[in-house]
Amino acid sequence: MRVGMLTGGGDCPGLNAVIRAAVRKGIQHHGDEFVGFMEGWRGVLDDVTMPLTLETTSGILHRGGTILRSSRTNVKKIPGGFERCLEVMGEHKLDALIALGGDDTQSISLALSERGVRCVGVPKTIDNDLSGTDACFGFDTAVGIATEAIDRLHSTAEAHNRVLVVEVMGRDAGWIAVTSGIAGGADAILVPEVPIDIEEVCRLITYRREHGKKFSIVVAAEGAKFPETGQATQGTSVDSFGHARLSGIGQALAEEIERRTGYETRSVNLGHTQRGGTPSAYDRMLATRYGVAAIDLVHAGKFGRLVVLRGTEITDIPLADAIAKTRTVGQDLLDVVKGLQPKNG
Repeated sequence: MRVGMLTGGGDCPGLNAVIRAAVRKGIQHHGDEFVGFMEGWRGVLDDVTMPLTLETTSGILHRGGTILRSSRTNVKKIPGGFERCLEVMGEHKLDALIALGGDDTQSISLALSERGVRCVGVPKTIDNDLSGTDACFGFDTAVGIATEAIDRLHSTAEAHNRVLVVEVMGRDAGWIAVTSGIAGGADAILVPEVPIDIEEVCRLITYRREHGKKFSIVVAAEGAKFPETGQATQGTSVDSFGHARLSGIGQALAEEIERRTGYETRSVNLGHTQRGGTPSAYDRMLATRYGVAAIDLVHAGKFGRLVVLRGTEITDIPLADAIAKTRTVGQDLLDVVKGLQPKNG
């Protein structure tokens, strides 16, 4: 079979491991041929490709980013975009297409599936917010990077008796904030799922000071917001999928905490460091399992589906189910956070 592959949306540790696994299984077990589209859906529209062979995918398992590069190209917003995709894939005589990406990328996969393209999706987002799967590759690496940063910030916060607000990724779901915040011993953790209660944040910080701790760490997801305002953004521009560039909640929190408590407060935005670098062993393993499962779906003729992790097993669900809603942090984890904090009153 001739199989196309692409990586869409933000880059993510583990993308290369998926590519490598699918290519190795497809070539060595089925005699498949692979066409890699460069820079996501843009590569399909512009017909920019590279061959994916055992040679071109050798040595990429441990590499961050993606050898296919990526973009946030929205085919829906381009006049004649879907027709162009069908034309290019037809010229390459593709039997199937494997798309690695989050809900935006998979929304295009679903639309193409409805137009007759034989698509298989692989869940990719460090935010870990795709429905139907217990884990997306890249999340474990991002949490590890964030936790290490929080660990390092403890020492500088303590040295200066400061409050440090650490802003991590998480547009609509606080998985990175909750996981790294708990693992890093944060005094307060703020997520998009729950509006910021600044009085409660300041109470927690003050409580620690009154009980002998002279510094505090606050972890906030980039999508966390005050009840009376929207998410903090850089300007008013949006990407092709309508997403604003989030940034600034950490600084806004730092200013408000210092104003209310009088404690010196600084903010640190970890930004794209969470996306970059070598994937963790867990993410390499998960990504490899996803890549093998994706090519297995192709040869089983199960299209319009996304490979997912349920418990410890790899299975698959309809693409439509995967993008129907955002997978948010549950009350169980929010209760863990509350359980580690002093009661109010």
